[in-house]
Amino acid sequence: MAARIDSVVGTVRDRTTVPAATAARGVVYGLVVGVLLAAIGILMVIALVRLLDVYLPFHPLARRVWVVDAAASAIFLGAGAFVWRRRRPRDT
Repeated sequence: MAARIDSVVGTVRDRTTVPAATAARGVVYGLVVGVLLAAIGILMVIALVRLLDVYLPFHPLARRVWVVDAAASAIFLGAGAFVWRRRRPRDT
């Protein structure tokens, strides 16, 4: 009788707890990867802007920071416009 109860409890656990733990693990790992990718992306943009600020070949006396800021703004504006066009309207 005890073996039968142990078998039933094991079966119930395998069908409920194990999939829930696996799903929770996937959600946590996904969030961690998402946060890390966002941080890496932000740092890459900062590094690119700083690199272009320093090494963009213009007249040595000219202020070239605005050129890099304008280019970065144009890139983000274009990306935002592309994503905005790809959106789908809500079903109400």
